[in-house]
Amino acid sequence: MLNKNSIFKVLLVLVVLTLCGLYALPNLYGEDHAIQISAGRDATVTEAMVPRIESTLKENNINIKRLEFENDQILVRVDDSDTQLKARETLDRELGSDYFVAMNLAPDTPEWLESLGGTPMKLGLDLRGGVHFLMEVDMSEVMEKSLEDAQSDFRTALREEKLRYRRVSMQGNHIDIHFRDEETLDSAEFFLRNRNRDLTYTTPGDNVLRATFSENKLQEIRDYAVKQNITILRNRVNQLGVAEPVIQKQGAERIVVQLPGVQDTARAKEILNATATLEFHMVDLKNDVRDAVEGRVPPGSVLINDQQGNPVLLEKRVMLTGNHIIDAGSGVDEYGLPNVNISLDSEGGNKMSRNTRNNIGKPMATVFIEYKASGERDADGKLIFEKHEEVINQATIRAQLGSKFQITGIDSPKEARDLALLLRAGALIAPIQIVEERTVGPSLGKENIELGMQAIVWGMTLVLVFMLIYYKAFGVVANIALMANVVMIAGIMSMIPGATLTLPGMAGIVLTVGMAVDANVLIFERIREELKDGRSPQQAIHHGYDNAFSTIIDANITTFIAALILFAVGTGPIKGFSITLMIGIATSMFTAIILTRVIVNAVWGGKRVKSLAI
Repeated sequence: MLNKNSIFKVLLVLVVLTLCGLYALPNLYGEDHAIQISAGRDATVTEAMVPRIESTLKENNINIKRLEFENDQILVRVDDSDTQLKARETLDRELGSDYFVAMNLAPDTPEWLESLGGTPMKLGLDLRGGVHFLMEVDMSEVMEKSLEDAQSDFRTALREEKLRYRRVSMQGNHIDIHFRDEETLDSAEFFLRNRNRDLTYTTPGDNVLRATFSENKLQEIRDYAVKQNITILRNRVNQLGVAEPVIQKQGAERIVVQLPGVQDTARAKEILNATATLEFHMVDLKNDVRDAVEGRVPPGSVLINDQQGNPVLLEKRVMLTGNHIIDAGSGVDEYGLPNVNISLDSEGGNKMSRNTRNNIGKPMATVFIEYKASGERDADGKLIFEKHEEVINQATIRAQLGSKFQITGIDSPKEARDLALLLRAGALIAPIQIVEERTVGPSLGKENIELGMQAIVWGMTLVLVFMLIYYKAFGVVANIALMANVVMIAGIMSMIPGATLTLPGMAGIVLTVGMAVDANVLIFERIREELKDGRSPQQAIHHGYDNAFSTIIDANITTFIAALILFAVGTGPIKGFSITLMIGIATSMFTAIILTRVIVNAVWGGKRVKSLAI
């Protein structure tokens, strides 16, 4: 008999629907208003703080729904937004500026569902509320740092090659290397051209070799600066407790940061604007620090205070910058003393090896540099940043260092952990400034959700009623597939890391509802045609599905390609729309072609049927 289900097809439908239904389930539980407590630079959040926070809130008559400690953070769940605001103000006073106290929304998913990896759909800024920042990277600082690195690299390379030069100086956007004679200049040019192919070399005269970055290298420097800053901003956003932040590049020099659920704009700006970097210098042992304090700083040295305010005289030449660090972890050495284990990329390892080869037994300093906005603007309207430097560590070089080495001489395990965390978090390549700021209130986001849900419900209701009236029993089958389709979209959106539901995304779901039924309409109309041509009900069902298959595939693939292009080239709302559309196309093809066929075969297949209610 025709139209019998295979065991494989039935199992496939059951597994897919069960899996999608399970992961769509967390969306029914909603979210709790919560306060998240995380550590600042000079503090640590431990489980021992939980009783203190609990007692503080109870003393202030604040009802706690649940209190959790996880991932070095404390999460306090409360009943409503008023209690949330009161709790934040209370904990701010109690904990002080050493801790970050942020308001957010935490999923109220049951523990058994969380253990299976179930999480609700991530909502975008327009649905959940939050803050939007458009940030711009200061590329002039990026170029200056890159030129300084190249200048230092030239000095080291020429000394190793025993090519004598008079001086190496930065002049605008290029580096001039002065030689004593033309013969040395020619040898140096040949050597450097083969060693550094990312630079272009000219000889303007007077035994001077001029090096300038090529256009490809300049573009690479800009792209790397933006990508590095995006990575570091993601690490910093973790302190705000944002479940699914949106941090992406926009244009050549700008970064978009969207923090759904965050209403504390001041705290968000404070963390994101903490523009910092790290540098490694040799301590200057040749000159007297007291002379430098009195104003007589040698030309090749720089005077910087340590964390206790004591002056430290360092060599001006930068051995290594923090952007070469790929990992850092705290531990203990063979004597049981705290240390920090550093891992560098290949370029950083080569630089560290060259710079420490002849400095064994000498102290090396780690300098923390922070750029703070002065409040003043330049002629172009951009914020002016002030540079603040601090020596956070001094350690003696025991052996030639490479891509892996240790920082020792640390006072306590806590200081080692803090330093490792700072190094892991990374260093912004250059200062960034906020050029645009928007706040979306939670009430507006809630209204958007309600309106979007109304659109989906009304759209589905009208389609369900139409299919039921027009196609009768087969309309019921189409309606079951349609509801399964929406569940599958919710489940897949919840499973995909980084997928965010936005207001345009909800429009994509409404569109998908219509498209899902469209495939069933094609199949059902084809079955009607087969019946009119005199085929039996079983033959009509069989030929109806088979003949409509190619039409459905062609139509959906072309729409999927269009949605894929929108996702690839679009930003913001366009991406939100395209991702739900692509998921909806895939699920609608599954429900229209496979699920409805399984149901139709289960009801009518393999039986002597005289007529079909279609």
